[in-house]
Amino acid sequence: MFSLSNVKAQNNKIDSLKTALENHKANDTVRVNLLNDMIHQIYDVDVNNAETLLQESGDLAEKLNFEKGKADVIYYKAHIEIIKSNYPKAINYAKQALKQYTLLKDKSGESHSLNCIGIAYEYQANYPKALEYYKKSAIIDEGLNDLKGVAGSLNNIGNVYAYQGNYKEAILNYNRAKEIKQQLKDFNGVARAYNNIGSIYAEQSNFPLALENFNRALATYDSLQNKERTVMLLINVGTIYQIQNKLDEAIIYLNKALERSREQNDKRAIAICLNGIGNVYKSQFKNEKALVLFGDALEINRSIDNKSEIAKSLNNVADLQLVLNQENKAFANYNNALALFTDVGSQIGMCRTYLGLAKYYHSQKQYTEALKNALKSQDIAIQLELIQLQKETAGLLSTIYKNTGNYKKALASHEQFKILNDSLFNKENIEKIAQIEYEYKYKQALDSANIRELQLTKTVMDTSQDLAKSKQNYLWAIIVILIMSIVSGSMVFYQKFNTIKLKNQSIITEQKLLRSQMTPHFIFNSLSVLQGMILNKEEKKSITYLSKFSKLLRIVLENSRDKVVPLIQELDAIDNYMILQNLDADTPYDYSLLVDEDIDINMLLVPPMLIQPFIENAIEHAFMEDQEHREIMVQLSFKEKKLSCIITDNGIGIDAMSQKSNTEKKSLATTITSERLRMLAKDFNMSGTISIKDRKKYQKQGTQVTLIIPYKITENS
Repeated sequence: MFSLSNVKAQNNKIDSLKTALENHKANDTVRVNLLNDMIHQIYDVDVNNAETLLQESGDLAEKLNFEKGKADVIYYKAHIEIIKSNYPKAINYAKQALKQYTLLKDKSGESHSLNCIGIAYEYQANYPKALEYYKKSAIIDEGLNDLKGVAGSLNNIGNVYAYQGNYKEAILNYNRAKEIKQQLKDFNGVARAYNNIGSIYAEQSNFPLALENFNRALATYDSLQNKERTVMLLINVGTIYQIQNKLDEAIIYLNKALERSREQNDKRAIAICLNGIGNVYKSQFKNEKALVLFGDALEINRSIDNKSEIAKSLNNVADLQLVLNQENKAFANYNNALALFTDVGSQIGMCRTYLGLAKYYHSQKQYTEALKNALKSQDIAIQLELIQLQKETAGLLSTIYKNTGNYKKALASHEQFKILNDSLFNKENIEKIAQIEYEYKYKQALDSANIRELQLTKTVMDTSQDLAKSKQNYLWAIIVILIMSIVSGSMVFYQKFNTIKLKNQSIITEQKLLRSQMTPHFIFNSLSVLQGMILNKEEKKSITYLSKFSKLLRIVLENSRDKVVPLIQELDAIDNYMILQNLDADTPYDYSLLVDEDIDINMLLVPPMLIQPFIENAIEHAFMEDQEHREIMVQLSFKEKKLSCIITDNGIGIDAMSQKSNTEKKSLATTITSERLRMLAKDFNMSGTISIKDRKKYQKQGTQVTLIIPYKITENS
């Protein structure tokens, strides 16, 4: 819901500024400020128009000798030069603006200028200088209590630490920035933080967490309709797929990123895309194509004087030259890359280059030098927790030790290589990634469920029409044929009517079951609660609520497809249901779930949605409005080959509930579950029962529901 309001707010601001500029024709300081406000809104998405407005604003401010306006014009010139990748020019403008703001005693302007200088230095890969200016900016913003400025500086400081390989400090700063952005309801900033955190996890080869953060950022940007911010995210996701050898998926993301970066004329992003696509071609053994792209990226990075990206391109070119038996060229490029990475202090870049040099020396059979460089690469990879590079280094070390006759260390390195390879591509990681991808597309599953229900409804209507036609046809038959025929015809009609009725009843039952599993009453209430949160402007709380609600809905949708589900999946649904209930409860429920140790929750398969209706019943009816401590406990045990579930609460008790409400009205949950258990018991060929007792029989308060649940055991167990 926040996405449309943010986009509308930005568009409304631009529209209102356009109107104000059209109405305010006077050449005064008010018009200068309006022009600069418009430039601030559009400079990062429409550079050409921003430069046109900047010319008018600068001329007018100079004519009026409006010092604040002149300082703002110089500041925005610096930002535009950054977008155009003219970093030295940007630093010069930003320092001029800083001097002007200092003379005017404009602390906010000083902070913005310092931050702008830091960005230009960062894009040049001068990380010590960038860190210096970012920290100065943060100090001023903290003094001004400017939370937005503080968050921006924290994010930039995190970027520098990430480039330097100090991942712990980087994630710390990103998370602090994200918390502030959430507090300020700046969802663009929140998405940026998710992207940055995901990048670090990707470097450490923690692909499930990387994709989770990237997808959160992508979903946020998509909901904000912000295409300009998604380029680096598309590159990051494409790179992960390339590492995992999912090359078709990788090329889709990287080509989309290249298209958008060219639309924005972002040279730095274009070069990164070319390097990424080149790596895909390299994985496909299209070495000549890859070498051309790496060379193009290198030229672009040299044109914008980005030392870190130049070094990365040199490494990519050298890697291919080594494959193409151009060893001398590769050696020269590795050494140039190492000098640049050392100059900017990029540990991860040095790690990759040492590995490249080790491969070069190994190809020349200079095993002493190969070993020395491989060990340097290994030390950095272990220090930074870079699993992919640890794996590659271990594989090379195994070969080096073997060639030097050190078979003991060769075996140890090979074993380490296998362990690291398994940790990168184990089944758990693959399943996690599949789950993340599914969650990102869960709306499609919702649409599918809606289509299923519509199809069932149509089938019911068609069957009803068939029934009506049958009645009409037999009515004409009764009139026409003889009395004896009437008797026989009536019998046939009766049989056919029963058949159609049974078919109709079966379809309706299936439709009710689907709706039951979708819990429409609960969904309606949840959406009403969510709507209330949004109307009350409780954005943070509503986002948390929506996240939990979508997860529960996804589980319910998955369960609706199967007759039985793993017990762990059913318990997960119950857990999420209770978390959701407690999020908006005036008096939270003290909820506990106890499972006997001898129950393997992954092994047992149970019918879905048997337990949840009784928990919902307890929440709806078991407690008085003024009851402060509300307790719901679910216990599962497995004895004598029977799976039992006991649901207890400390409410008023079933007897009091019966007296309070209509005693003739049976609980819908009890009735449906009793019918289901009776049918399931026949199907599973084991007992399935339900009993409900008032706990006063045990000198306790509340109600106890006992379910004996039919189950199956997974085949692979």
